[in-house]
Amino acid sequence: MHIGMVGLGRMGGNMAERLRAAGVEVTGYDANPENTEVATLAELAAALPRPRRVVWVMVPAGPPTAAVLEELAEVLDEGDLVVEGGNSHFEEDRVNAETLAERGISYVDVGVSGGIWGRENGYGLMAGGAAEDIEHLMPVFDALRPEGPREEGFVHAGPVGAGHYAKMVHNGIEYGLMQAYAEGYQLLEARDDLIPDVGAVFGAWRRGTVVRSWLLDLMVKAVEEDPGLDDISGWVDDSGEGRWTIIEAIDAAVPVPVISSALFARFSSRQPNSPAMRAVAALRKQFGGHAVHASDGGAKVGAPPGATAERGSVAAPGASE
Repeated sequence: MHIGMVGLGRMGGNMAERLRAAGVEVTGYDANPENTEVATLAELAAALPRPRRVVWVMVPAGPPTAAVLEELAEVLDEGDLVVEGGNSHFEEDRVNAETLAERGISYVDVGVSGGIWGRENGYGLMAGGAAEDIEHLMPVFDALRPEGPREEGFVHAGPVGAGHYAKMVHNGIEYGLMQAYAEGYQLLEARDDLIPDVGAVFGAWRRGTVVRSWLLDLMVKAVEEDPGLDDISGWVDDSGEGRWTIIEAIDAAVPVPVISSALFARFSSRQPNSPAMRAVAALRKQFGGHAVHASDGGAKVGAPPGATAERGSVAAPGASE
């Protein structure tokens, strides 16, 4: 089989290499002249065998994806097939599919998980589209997925949009898992009198425990490379899927408190001196006369003489808020 790959970045480039290693021929196009194998999308289309040319798109969601699909609609023909493997919103898939269908071009959306490790370990794939299109692409899916039973690394999740919907929920779950590991790390680190080596504790969880996972393996690797995680900022971005998951949950009246908290924790990470929490501290001082910390984290303001800030301090039992 011979396919085109649009976008040869960290994901697309590694996917192309894994496909080639499995015997799938790949012609790649990238907007960066240093990465591309052909000069234009028209040249990419011309390099692919007829009939039923296949082009897999791996570019950032939103306008970049829309621009690529618009151009592909001009250079592909009836019967060809486009796979959108980025992290697009599932509602956009329906629009994309309808636009390409007007020209007789099929469309499949695929959520891809595996990150930079996918080239070696394989990618978890969640596909949405017509059954005949999925069947045509199965050699590609089998080359990309991890070794082992197909159903443990690939799913035809449903019609167009289902692949990206499944990936959206997958990423929402990922938010919650990462946040739980992070909070556990902080709690262990807070008791350095009892736990002198947090990394060793996490490492001991990698076999036999109910919290073992690939994410835990990566957490151990991160701590081994940077004990104390001193070389990295606490600022955490979000790529959008967590927000979409929560919006869907609201529309479906499905409670997702863990995923919601994980997303809001990422927002908190971007506010080292949160205006909202300063307001809470100010209100506690106003109505209860509670001590507040100076803006530089030093001694408490409004506390009894000699009081200093203490890590982990709490109000006395029965104290009013």
